[in-house]
Amino acid sequence: MTVTSLSTDSTAGPSSTSAPRVRVRANRLVLYTVLVAITGLFTGPFGWLVLTGLKTPAELAASPVHWLPDHFQWHNFADAYQLIDFLGYARNSLIIATLYATLVTLSSAWVGFGFARLDAPGKKTLFGILVGSMMLPQLITLLPTYLIFAKLGMVDTYWPWVLWGLAATPYLVFLFRQFFAGLPRELEEAAIVDGCGYTGVFWRIFLPQSWPVLSAGFVIAFTWTWGDYIAPQLLLSTDRSTLAVAVMSTYVNAAGIPVTNLQAAGSVMYVVPILLVFLVAQRGFVAGMATSGLK
Repeated sequence: MTVTSLSTDSTAGPSSTSAPRVRVRANRLVLYTVLVAITGLFTGPFGWLVLTGLKTPAELAASPVHWLPDHFQWHNFADAYQLIDFLGYARNSLIIATLYATLVTLSSAWVGFGFARLDAPGKKTLFGILVGSMMLPQLITLLPTYLIFAKLGMVDTYWPWVLWGLAATPYLVFLFRQFFAGLPRELEEAAIVDGCGYTGVFWRIFLPQSWPVLSAGFVIAFTWTWGDYIAPQLLLSTDRSTLAVAVMSTYVNAAGIPVTNLQAAGSVMYVVPILLVFLVAQRGFVAGMATSGLK
């Protein structure tokens, strides 16, 4: 009888798995370092804005640059709040931004649904023209738009933002079209067999399924309108103007020179509502941007 001995590889052991673990940890360290650097790059301007709002005019004019204030001037924020009707301008901005964002999100969803699920001659050509219109700068269409609204007697009212909202916007139409194109065809076919028209299919089936893109579209449209300076400056009077216009044009001294530290303090408070909107809707925003390109 022959006895066969089994030999084991003496090289196998804990040391064989330690090298991959070290590489994984090194890769993670490099990745986290890059992410921290990118985060600092994007948050740096906002941090500098906060520091500017905490300085005195002499520190802002100092040469070389005075990086940190000797004493934090917290009263700059109180002064920026009290020197203008801050809440009144914020209310105007909130009304315009919410009105426009709600209308343009729904109208863009409706147009995107049509491009994604309905068949018609020339649909691809029209969609190409729509996407191409995103290349047009706002300044090109602003003057003709102002003349139209002036002829219609809509200057110094909120009607321009209502009409803009009902007209949809190409970028959001593109997002909704990409999202709706990825939904199964069986959803609408089953609804149509049960007697539901395309309007019912949109409102009852497709729109409830698109909450990620709805959240992303609302945040994008709200940010656009809240941060818009040119259109409110051109179309609204001082009493109806927005917070963006007030912050950039009201904080001046007797000689008409901007008071930079007050502008910075007012700008910090002006940015806070946008941050709150994003924090509330960030999950839907990220999901919408991630799924709108999937088919």
